[in-house]
Amino acid sequence: MAKFLNTTGVSYHLEELIKGTKERLILISPYLQFSERIKEHLSNLNIQKRDIRIVYRENKLQYEENNWLESQIGIRTSLCKTLHAKCYINENEAIITSMNLYAFSQQNNNEMGIYISKKEDTDLYNATLEEAQRLLTISEEFRVTVKKVTPDTLPRIEKKVAETKPSNIKLSRKNTGFCIRTGVAIPFNIEKPMGLDSYKSWSKYSDPEYAEKFCHFSGESSKGSTCVNRPILKNNWKKAKELFDL
Repeated sequence: MAKFLNTTGVSYHLEELIKGTKERLILISPYLQFSERIKEHLSNLNIQKRDIRIVYRENKLQYEENNWLESQIGIRTSLCKTLHAKCYINENEAIITSMNLYAFSQQNNNEMGIYISKKEDTDLYNATLEEAQRLLTISEEFRVTVKKVTPDTLPRIEKKVAETKPSNIKLSRKNTGFCIRTGVAIPFNIEKPMGLDSYKSWSKYSDPEYAEKFCHFSGESSKGSTCVNRPILKNNWKKAKELFDL
């Protein structure tokens, strides 16, 4: 059964949720400003090569924290300009709350939330995970970088090259396809529509219906309409059949 949390309860369970992650962690919060304890837990998970995803709307990190986040190569950050939800979820539990992943909120605000256990509330957990995955799909992946910490330094957001390949790349060879997760050019194979790194990430859950971002045939944005079971957009299927003799 889902459990109500007050401010103290949200802070406690959030730290335990992050610390207890064994596979995948998704942190969804409009604002980011990590406490030292949260940074320690995330660094530890990153060293253990856990799959860490953060979706946010506005960067409130100080310069030193920007540099810290840049150093955590395995942590992937995505920007969702319309984000207002706050949700924190790993492979076993989730928290839906009013609390941002923002130190001020944890220390000064009156917050509340709901704790969800996958074991005890499977349907509710799965519904929460599905929405978290949808937000990942519609968000644009960025990497926060600041090279030098000075009073005049301003944080900048650098878009990842892997996520911004032009969607109108022309097919130069008959065997050219595109990774349905990153849009990067790979050999065309509807049985293997992902690059190696993307496949490794996907294989942790192996959900053939998980919404992806690109069309394997054209490389254009699919807006979540493609997946491992359906790697080609419907409007491209006829062309793909003709070109690749499917």
